[in-house]
Amino acid sequence: MTFSTTRRGALTLFGAGMTAATLGGEAEAATVLEGIRRRGFIRIAIANEVPYGFMNADGQAHGIAPDVAKHVLGEIGIHRQQWVVTPFGSLIPGLKARRFDMVAASQNVLPARCTQVAFSAINSSYGEGLLVKAGNPHGIHGYDWFLKHRDKKLALVSGADELRFAHAVGIHDSQIVNLSANADALSAVADGRVAAYAATGLTVARLARHSKAVEPAAPFTQPMVDGHSVRSYGAFSFRKNETSLLTAFDKALDAYKKTDAWAHTLMKYGLTKQDVEAARQMTTADRCKA
Repeated sequence: MTFSTTRRGALTLFGAGMTAATLGGEAEAATVLEGIRRRGFIRIAIANEVPYGFMNADGQAHGIAPDVAKHVLGEIGIHRQQWVVTPFGSLIPGLKARRFDMVAASQNVLPARCTQVAFSAINSSYGEGLLVKAGNPHGIHGYDWFLKHRDKKLALVSGADELRFAHAVGIHDSQIVNLSANADALSAVADGRVAAYAATGLTVARLARHSKAVEPAAPFTQPMVDGHSVRSYGAFSFRKNETSLLTAFDKALDAYKKTDAWAHTLMKYGLTKQDVEAARQMTTADRCKA
């Protein structure tokens, strides 16, 4: 009897072990979504960058990504959010370290990032720009200007895509000035510490509205990477093993993207019809293998 009971227990443990080995990842992922629902709220990170994801004067999160996230999360039964502001360069490390459950900062989907996190369906698309001193005294109209003026500095936010674009064009690291936040660009450009600040076109345009001492470089030539003009595609990011959360989110997001309400949300923050259509057509899979 003792042997039989022990053997039966051993078989049960063996079977449990097989189940854990085979289904453990799926069970863990499902637990994450249900755990968030039971908790009653989800922790979401933003980089406090207008218009992609920012906190307003009342301490409320808004922007292209937060506004869409609120709707989509409501559709999957998560109605409360706890918003976490962190530097752009800390978004992925913070997500992997479990300091928050997802990121809503319109991060550009890139192959290198796809190896670290799981991206949702594409939610936005946008081009690049340069912030320069009012009147554009240096006559800067693109990244390639810095190739002819090796003594001049180009500022960008640490961890942002613009560093990759600068390297692709051929700008030296000695010319790069890293800023912790895009708001720091106003004084850096106005005071002449840098010749220009590189960011997305939307960020540059909005920064210029805050100061008469700066303006967007116009006309502007998009930087070229591997022979192609740059266009970014933003999405939400999740931890790789939490597939049930991502799957539920993507299902609701895909449905929302078919509505006029989704397009209106993006366009009220300055995206164009061309940007909206580009976001509808691009897939995350294509961006991850680009």
